[in-house]
Parts: sequence; C-alpha cells; structure tokens
Amino acid sequence: MAATAYIGLGSNLAGPTQHILSAIEDIHSIESCSLTHASRLYETTPIGPQDQPNYINAAVSINTSLEPYELLAALQHIENQHGRTRDTGRWGARTLDLDILLYEDLVSNDPILTIPHPELHHRAFVLYPLLDLDKDLEIPKLGKLQALIKTLNEAAPRAIQSPSFNPMST
Repeated sequence: MAATAYIGLGSNLAGPTQHILSAIEDIHSIESCSLTHASRLYETTPIGPQDQPNYINAAVSINTSLEPYELLAALQHIENQHGRTRDTGRWGARTLDLDILLYEDLVSNDPILTIPHPELHHRAFVLYPLLDLDKDLEIPKLGKLQALIKTLNEAAPRAIQSPSFNPMST
C-alpha cells in the first residue's frame, strides 16, 4: 500500500541550487516511489554557525511503498552520491541534506528516525515549502500547518525559483 511522505531538501555547498534540482530528480527515480509535488526553492540563512553560505531549501511529496527505514536508506544513498559527509557537525555546511519530515500520520521517537521531524515546526525553511505542497496539511501531534506558520511569527523565506519537475510530464 502506498504511503504519502514529505521530504525536506537543503544544500549550501558546491552549487546548491543544482544539488537540490538534481536531488528532486533522484528522489523521483527511487524505485517504489512516485514524486507527486515539488515546492519552490527558497534561499535561507543558516541555522547555527553563520560563517557558511546561505542554504537553498525545498520540499517534495511522494507516494511510496517503501517503509520509513527503507526510504531513509534510499535518501542517504542520494546524499552520498551528492558528496554528503557527516563530519561537519550538527548545523555545518553540506552539499545535500534530505530529511523525512512526515510519513503518513506516523509518529516515531526512534533515535535513528524521528517522525515528524523534531524541529520542523520551528523552521520557516521547512514550513513554507510544505505550504507550497499542501496548504491544508496537518502535522501529527502538532496541528495544522497554517497555524504553525502563524505561531512561528517569521516572514516567509525568499523564494528563488520553481523546480523544473512537473509530475504531469513524466
């Protein structure tokens, strides 16, 4: 049975816009996954150390028959193909970061995979791309997406472009 999942994308090294656009296509190519929507791309300032380039962020929604840990493995494989290293610290610069934000209405506090993503309701660079995907989205245990954005009380990050992915053309 297919599940709907939402994935956050971020990059701030080595041509971040191209990494994001390429990763969207890579996610679309995962066996047992169907990319349904992609958000606009947003430019955002980094969280944590400020001595790094701005990030490019986006989100996608997919339908998948993969279980959450199988999806995580597939996403980590894509990160590795994009030169992702895990030695830059929690908020360090990176070529590509892919996070499972939501997987159906699953709530998991597993140390390897926490769903919903534990910080998504505090981050404009996650909430606004999700808003592009589904204005009526409800986040398990947190509430409606639009209410979370109001609670955040931050301006929307700057949208820089729409992705080239069009599910109707594939």
